[in-house]
Amino acid sequence: MLAVAVAGAALAGCGTGSTGSAGGDGAGAQAHRTPAVSAPSKPAADASARPSPTAPPTVAAGPGGRTPVFERARGGSREKVVALTFDADMTADQGPRAAAGERFDNPGLIASLRRFKVPSTVFMTGRWAEEYPDQARSIGTDPLFEIANHSYSHHAFKSPCYGLPTVAPEKMRADLDRAFDAFRRAGARNVVPYFRFPGGCYDDRALRGLGPAKVTAVQWDVVSGDAFATDADAVAEQVLAGVRPGSLVVMHCTRSAAPTTERALKRIVPELRKKGYRFVKVSELIGRR
Repeated sequence: MLAVAVAGAALAGCGTGSTGSAGGDGAGAQAHRTPAVSAPSKPAADASARPSPTAPPTVAAGPGGRTPVFERARGGSREKVVALTFDADMTADQGPRAAAGERFDNPGLIASLRRFKVPSTVFMTGRWAEEYPDQARSIGTDPLFEIANHSYSHHAFKSPCYGLPTVAPEKMRADLDRAFDAFRRAGARNVVPYFRFPGGCYDDRALRGLGPAKVTAVQWDVVSGDAFATDADAVAEQVLAGVRPGSLVVMHCTRSAAPTTERALKRIVPELRKKGYRFVKVSELIGRR
């Protein structure tokens, strides 16, 4: 019921359902370990933003070098593992709103993840890292977390996409690279070569355009419905009902757009643990494929 009630608004915020085309390899592509490359076109500048010496697993490129797409760990994932992911959204033009007091961060949520000892992946926009560099550095140097790329501007890579402004095809790669640069400048080190399309929207052109960046696009199979939600219990129930072994949950790390996420988490974590689930980062989930 919650999914129906909030789907439109939630998707406009960051995406709560997979809206990509069938152009990627999907979750069935072969995982392998390669050197993590945050922004391949700028190796010297981005060196400090790469997760070295242990490179995280990625998914093999699709036909013609297209960016592969990962949604969840499928066959072979019999162990009860689940990855909670949190989108730290902020668009390139929301600076005035932040200056006026709107909060696009959620330090209470991060504190709860630490208190519960939940390994997590934060899909961060470059603009968020610029607005909250101390938090980006804190998250990106804590071994409990890994930072993945959610674009710089949180503009869509496919149109239409829930009313989001659209990145021109020739600027897609630069937008991704600019986000990695922002993580580096903030001092984040635990950066992985994963990318989440704003709104979850992509098509074959976007997959081809980002192919040279050698990132794995990460979607999800469980929609939390936390974006713009006001009922934390309903969010928790939706997650608990959807999680299966190998699931990947999409949630948010923005107080203004997802004010109930921390409260929902306080129910989700203990109940999933009672069911025997273990929390993992996306990198471990991909590696288990």
